[in-house]
Amino acid sequence: MAYADIDKDANGFLVNQEDWNEEMAAEIAAAEGIADLTQRHWDVIKFLREEYFDNAGNQPNERHMAKGLSNVWGGKVASKDLYALFPMQPSKQATKISGLPETRRKGGY
Repeated sequence: MAYADIDKDANGFLVNQEDWNEEMAAEIAAAEGIADLTQRHWDVIKFLREEYFDNAGNQPNERHMAKGLSNVWGGKVASKDLYALFPMQPSKQATKISGLPETRRKGGY
């Protein structure tokens, strides 16, 4: 099923996380102005999905995203690194592409 045909909330976040798959992520990313998902994009998506599904619905803010991804990428990750991947606020845009519910917290620190 295509992103256009899936139930979304008023801000474009999936209503049912079960509707998400990697092809859908690419469609959502394209709709968000991200033409190609690189390995780093997928690392962020995987990190967010693991945090959400394996950690009682946890949705990390950008500081916690940077800290968690520093372990994945093997070096200090700065907020600007996340914004380079997800320019429309990483904690929200990456969450949308990950097929997770919209986070209500502010993004950064």
